[in-house]
Amino acid sequence: MGAIEHSFSEESDASAGRIGVLLIALGTPDEATPEGVRAFLKEFLSDQRVIELPPLLWQPILRGIILNVRPKKVAHAYQAIWMEDEDESPLRHYTRAQSDGVASAMGQKRNDVIVDWAMRYGTPSVADRLKALKDQGCDRILTVALYPQYSATTTASAYDAVFHALEDMRWQPSIRSAPPFHDDPAYIEALATSVEDHLATLDFEPQTVIASYHGIPKPYSDAGDPYLQHCQITNRLLGQRLGWGEDRLRLTFQSRFGFQEWLRPYTDETLQRLPGEGIKRVAVLAPAFLADCLETLEEIAMQGRDTFLAAGGEQFSYIPCLNDGEGAMAALTALVERELAGWV
Repeated sequence: MGAIEHSFSEESDASAGRIGVLLIALGTPDEATPEGVRAFLKEFLSDQRVIELPPLLWQPILRGIILNVRPKKVAHAYQAIWMEDEDESPLRHYTRAQSDGVASAMGQKRNDVIVDWAMRYGTPSVADRLKALKDQGCDRILTVALYPQYSATTTASAYDAVFHALEDMRWQPSIRSAPPFHDDPAYIEALATSVEDHLATLDFEPQTVIASYHGIPKPYSDAGDPYLQHCQITNRLLGQRLGWGEDRLRLTFQSRFGFQEWLRPYTDETLQRLPGEGIKRVAVLAPAFLADCLETLEEIAMQGRDTFLAAGGEQFSYIPCLNDGEGAMAALTALVERELAGWV
């Protein structure tokens, strides 16, 4: 029996062999309207990585109550931070900028590494951008979930979306998924530098600095999610780099939802309590977020400030996320270069 010949077009051969990098952020509504928010929340809160209740129990609550009550309130919050000139959310703006920055640092002009970005929920979708990379000849793709600290609710969900997209591909590219980078030296250095640079601009000295991480339900942590430990490691390394003790750099958790217990201590309760303890000057950063978004700009910089001042605080400052600054570019580029080892 003769050998089976495999024939590929010259066009396929010529375009194959490139390497893709896909940065994946959590997601954002396409517009700051109740309709835009409703579509986003429906996708986000239908993810069983995020809400672990059985769908038969959860979906009636989601569709019958939450999606009829929350979109208007959340849309109002988005409108407070919306970038009107670009007509988009800060998260979309900065995720695109991070992708452009990494592409520039990687030397995209060589035409062998293509850097792109996607949203886990909303647009551009993970499936669409994976297809776009493959259509450009990428037969190897590194996916990078833009969450420093691993959680099944974020990191695992992002990579779930990657592997679900592969199910529809007859010819799949080789895939790598980057690990969490909660203890990466470049990330810690970028955080520390951002804190030092910001504090140097203030006309007051904070008595304490709060590192507010996004929370997860405590039962998720109890079941083995490593997120709490990763946050603690980040905070310890950041404190060591800054030369601060636990009283100077406090770890808290924000953005709880629903009625079950989440990781403690809660950021809002801490901000409300501190003035009564004589802490009247604070600064807050959000190390779990690489880019500013609703949870940082509205929940912390606006609501958090109001909570602290209403409780008797005197001076409050929010330390922006790494966004598209030099530290973010250095940390992300170092991560991508390391994870591409053997491919480039």
